[in-house]
Amino acid sequence: MAFGIKRAEMELWKQAVARGDIAYLTHYWIDPRFPGMRTVTKVGCADLDKLSRWCVDNGLNPRYIHARSEYPHFDLLGSKQRDVLLQANQMEQLRRFGMLS
Repeated sequence: MAFGIKRAEMELWKQAVARGDIAYLTHYWIDPRFPGMRTVTKVGCADLDKLSRWCVDNGLNPRYIHARSEYPHFDLLGSKQRDVLLQANQMEQLRRFGMLS
């Protein structure tokens, strides 16, 4: 279940993904398979080669790209999520979801 984002934010993310940009969207999230995780960042890009390279460049396995929709994305969780958002200078998302401390 996703919450903590506005429809306009989701639409901007979808537009960026569809253009082939690497786009970041963080939201609150609850999934019993991942106890203790309260946020997820979806890193999307419609260009699967570009998204795969992004994964490799960030030490992530492209095998876990969710490519079954028109908005392919990789789900970031935990400490790697924070590290990648810092590297990508996504400060607003880090602040809003309490990941700066």
